[in-house]
Amino acid sequence: MVSLIQNENMKIYRRIRTWIMTIILAIIVIGASLIMFFVEDGQEMKNGDWRVQLENQQTEFKTQLAMPDIDEGSKEYFTNELTLINYQLDNNIPPDRATMWGPINNLTGIVFLITLFVVIIAGDSIAGEFSTGTIKLLLIRPASRLKILLSKYYATIIYGIFLLVVLFLSSFLFNGILYGFSGWSQPLLSVSADGIIQEESTFIHLWQTYLYGTVATVMYVTLAFMISAVFRSSAMAIGISIFAMFAGNLVTALFQQYSWSKYSLFANIDLTQYSGNFAFRDEMTMGFSVTVLIVYFVIFNILSWAVFTRRDVAA
Repeated sequence: MVSLIQNENMKIYRRIRTWIMTIILAIIVIGASLIMFFVEDGQEMKNGDWRVQLENQQTEFKTQLAMPDIDEGSKEYFTNELTLINYQLDNNIPPDRATMWGPINNLTGIVFLITLFVVIIAGDSIAGEFSTGTIKLLLIRPASRLKILLSKYYATIIYGIFLLVVLFLSSFLFNGILYGFSGWSQPLLSVSADGIIQEESTFIHLWQTYLYGTVATVMYVTLAFMISAVFRSSAMAIGISIFAMFAGNLVTALFQQYSWSKYSLFANIDLTQYSGNFAFRDEMTMGFSVTVLIVYFVIFNILSWAVFTRRDVAA
């Protein structure tokens, strides 16, 4: 099994597109970091002006709250922001955007791009073998078809982990150079529904966000694998999976009013909805979404296994 995984890794990393996608990821990290530092207020915050900026925001938010025509949503937002600012000023805690952790946390959104890249690899992993005829060379090996399928799946997941490490290291190192490698004890502050300040480890929150993003990556990769195995078409596997990534949530939102929509893959695939208390439907919980995802995961893998292990390969 190990030799099969090594073989699949060689196929992935010897291709130019693999390294092009890796370089694109690093370039986006560097570009976004520079924008946050020079175009936004990162440089000013880093130079020690964060108290002045927070005090200015404090005055501005108080003015907004004093407006007679302010709506409830805006009132709640400005109230929470003032609570947060007061806490930071009273306890001398700089906002996260004054340290390297602010942009590093903002760059967790690029996990979506990692999913896109890994889906491209997954969609071509099986179908590409059929289209080039190299599948025959694999099937004459003593290894079973199941092991061949699993080796491809594991190698693709390993590439996703590799990109995740590239994302973390590039964002950590580059923003550390810009902001300095200090602020290791920087807490991540948030305001609860009761208006109480909550502190949590910024580092733990970062990797929790990575983990949630990885769940979505695994699900989309499994979907691409299933389509690739069933239809033996790289274009179809990649196209459908990417379409699902971009349009799945939108389509599901159209049916949000119906209770059955909570069983949709796309209603459950973003687990960050529970860290921000924005569940797709009020009755949904983290446990419910994890259960639904496991069911889809099993179905996709059974279909991939059933088709790949039984499909006849023409001579």
